[in-house]
Amino acid sequence: MKGSLIVALIFAAGVLLGIYVTPIQSYIPAELSEWLLYALVIQTGIALGAEGNWLKIKESLSLQSILLPVGTIAGTLLFSAIAGAIAGGWNISDYLAVGSGLGYYSLSSVLIAEIKSADIGMEAATKLSMLALMVNIVREMTALIGGPWFAKVFGKFAPTAAAGVTSMDVNLPMIVRTSGHGILPIAIMHGVVLELCVPLLVTLFASI
Repeated sequence: MKGSLIVALIFAAGVLLGIYVTPIQSYIPAELSEWLLYALVIQTGIALGAEGNWLKIKESLSLQSILLPVGTIAGTLLFSAIAGAIAGGWNISDYLAVGSGLGYYSLSSVLIAEIKSADIGMEAATKLSMLALMVNIVREMTALIGGPWFAKVFGKFAPTAAAGVTSMDVNLPMIVRTSGHGILPIAIMHGVVLELCVPLLVTLFASI
C-alpha cells in the first residue's frame, strides 16, 4: 500500500513538472527510458533467481497453480477488451497492452512508452504509458483493499487472481490472511508466471 502511494505521488510530481516546467523534457536524455527498461528486466531476473524462488516454483507445480495464472490472464484480457470497446479513444490492442501489465505498473508502462513512441509519437505513447501506470496501480490497491471481500464472494483463489503479479510480493500477506496458508505456494507460482508473461504480452499487443 505504501509503495503504491509513493509511486502515485511520484507520478503526480512528474505530471506537475511536465505542466509547469516547459523545457524539462530537453534535460532528460532520450535514451533514459531504454536504460530504465534494461534495469527493470535485470531486476526481474534477480528477483526470480534470489532467495530460492526457483525451488519454490518447482515445489508449487500443480494443476491449480498452472490453471490459475491462465485464468487470470484470460480474464484480464477479456475485460480489458470490453473496457476498451466501451471507453474508446485507443485501439483495442492498446487497451490489451495496458491490461497485460497484470499489476506490474513499472515495467509495463516503460515498455509501452518505448514500443509505442516509434508508432504513435512520444506524446501519445507517454499518455498511453501513464494510463498503464495508473490502471495497474489501481489494480494492486484494489486487490489489497478488496481482497477479503473477493475471497468471501468469489472464493479463496479470487484475491490471488485480482492481485496479478503482486500475488508473489506486495499482496502476498493479504492473500495468506484471507485465503489461508495453503494458498502460499500457489500465489507465489501465480505471481512468477505472470511476471514472466508481462513483457511478452505487453510487447505483443503494443506492437500490433
